[in-house]
Amino acid sequence: MAKPLQYKSGSVIYFYGDPAEKVFILQSGKVNLKYQDIETGQDVNDIVQPGEFFGVKSALGRYPREENAMAVQDTTVMAFTVPEFETLAMANTRIIMKMLKVLSNQLRKVHKQVSSLMEKKDQQNPDAGLFGVGEHYLKNKSYAQAKYVFSRYLTFYPSGRNAAQAAGHLQQAEMALAKSGGSAGAADSGGVSGGAGAPSPRAVTDTSKAYYDAVSMVSQQKYQQAYLSFKKIADANEDAEYAAKSNFEIGRCLFLLNKFDDCIKYYTMMITKYPKHPDLEDALFYMGQSYERNNRKDQAMIFYKKILSMPGSEEDGTKIKARRALKALEA
Repeated sequence: MAKPLQYKSGSVIYFYGDPAEKVFILQSGKVNLKYQDIETGQDVNDIVQPGEFFGVKSALGRYPREENAMAVQDTTVMAFTVPEFETLAMANTRIIMKMLKVLSNQLRKVHKQVSSLMEKKDQQNPDAGLFGVGEHYLKNKSYAQAKYVFSRYLTFYPSGRNAAQAAGHLQQAEMALAKSGGSAGAADSGGVSGGAGAPSPRAVTDTSKAYYDAVSMVSQQKYQQAYLSFKKIADANEDAEYAAKSNFEIGRCLFLLNKFDDCIKYYTMMITKYPKHPDLEDALFYMGQSYERNNRKDQAMIFYKKILSMPGSEEDGTKIKARRALKALEA
């Protein structure tokens, strides 16, 4: 049963790196969450107000704390075990909505930082900056964020100088999430996979290894071999998440093999099958690029405009690329 805990001003509730076993809701007082900004390296302080919860992400994800939590006034918090918090959340939809809002804001922040690095044209090696963000997350055991950043790196820089290492880090983050029982697969799949019928961590690890081996082939420009590997995963369909991911990568390989007509046909089929695919915007961008390579600029512009009309942050990396491509065609 949840218990009220009292902390004097200046007391530490938990340290960065501590095991995450509790979820907290602030009843009275004030709590400061302190962590490092990945771009500047400077300390960031987030203040928790009464009625707000903290420590949720690491507790539910079963990975160590990502910040220091300190009481800056005499403070009372309610401490829940993960099962207790899940029971409370299921009985109170307002808590679920508040939690989704917090996690959504955090994801947008990561997305914005990644896109910011992409926008720095004067940076000599922009891929190095993006790779460094991923390494920061991996070093600090923020595996869900590391997985996201390294997957973006391989999308933007499939032949970058750090591509092979990024593929290895991506596999490491994915395996750590599977081992810890984290829910990143369901979150990233955009509804393609998951639920009670999801495979065991062992099966996910085996499938993810095959998937990331194929991703590594892309980074080595072995596009035909990667295509065959992704196709094997997609055809086997033993894991819905990786089958969907492989479907996207098949289309990307066709583009990289300069098979632009095949790329368009394949992504058209994929979008029909997975209308809410998590990589939908990227698939539309490759279709636009394929039309552009075939000198069908009017069709390419339609796809770029479609991407820009879709909901989501204007600082999304794919939207930035679509905006640039559209501007170049309209020039």
